[in-house]
Amino acid sequence: MSLDNFLKQLDDLENEASTALRAVVGPDHLEAARVKFLGAKNGLLKEIQKLLGSIEGADKPAAGKRLNEVKNTIQDAFEAAKGLFSAAQAAGSGPLADPTLPGIALRLGHLHPVTQTIEHLKEIMGRMGFSTAEGPEVEDPWHNFVALNIPEDHPARDPLDNFYLATAGATAAVEGTRLLRSQTSTVQIRVMEMSRPPIRIISLGRVYRPDAPDATHFPMFHQMEGLLIDTDVTMANLKTVLRVFANNYLGGDVEIRFRPSFFPFTEPSVEVDFLWNGQWIEFGGAGMVDPAVLSAVGYDPETYSGFAFGLGVERLCMRRHGVTDIRDLFSGDLRFLRQF
Repeated sequence: MSLDNFLKQLDDLENEASTALRAVVGPDHLEAARVKFLGAKNGLLKEIQKLLGSIEGADKPAAGKRLNEVKNTIQDAFEAAKGLFSAAQAAGSGPLADPTLPGIALRLGHLHPVTQTIEHLKEIMGRMGFSTAEGPEVEDPWHNFVALNIPEDHPARDPLDNFYLATAGATAAVEGTRLLRSQTSTVQIRVMEMSRPPIRIISLGRVYRPDAPDATHFPMFHQMEGLLIDTDVTMANLKTVLRVFANNYLGGDVEIRFRPSFFPFTEPSVEVDFLWNGQWIEFGGAGMVDPAVLSAVGYDPETYSGFAFGLGVERLCMRRHGVTDIRDLFSGDLRFLRQF
């Protein structure tokens, strides 16, 4: 046999063995590759070694040198594969992963539909010049009731209609008792205590009322409260702001109407309805800030006036996305949440 032919067979064997040993996927596969290429009796390297005797004497040194190089290369590749499997087994991770296989796509999360709605509302009201204010969820009766012109005998202060906190020596509905806020109007009071007009803010956050859960009620929900205080503010300004808001959130074909109502902290007070998809839908209450509320925070009612409104975030979210049961929003069911 010629030296060139012998060397070519060695090169082919080296390439085949290296490729095969890199592709092994388990101990059994590795052992089969060892027997095939390095087997003492019928291994391919042994078969080529037998051909060394047919090489001419002058070419044998070169042929023997190349044979040893190929043998060492295959042996090193085998030891490397064996070492990887040993490490994987020691770590308890099973067979060695094939780096050429496609990876497993990560399942990424996204914002809850209520959070998406809150961010959308902030963006809409921000374009009308309203900044966002926040306040504590655990409140005192002065901010939650007294400053909002809600007297002690008002039904809204009933212990059965609020989450009063049980603390040592505390008595429900008595000044000094803490409770979970029942409305985001408390933020208005805190902002007015610390600021002078003009004021143009919205507050979005959780509020709590001991309602039995059903399709339209939940003991915890979110409100968007709006407040504008300045000189010469009228109901026309309130209606304009709410109409612009409705057109931006629900669409340009939305109409708005006010129905007379009563709230202790606004006078006059109205219920706000939107005509959407051919149906009048109640979304919240609004009105001109009662002079008693302005006086409670040190504003002169003869100089300043303003309006306030409160809209249910879940109600807006449900109407926009066609959700019929508020409990679905808080069920934690990923099959439902992945739709948004």
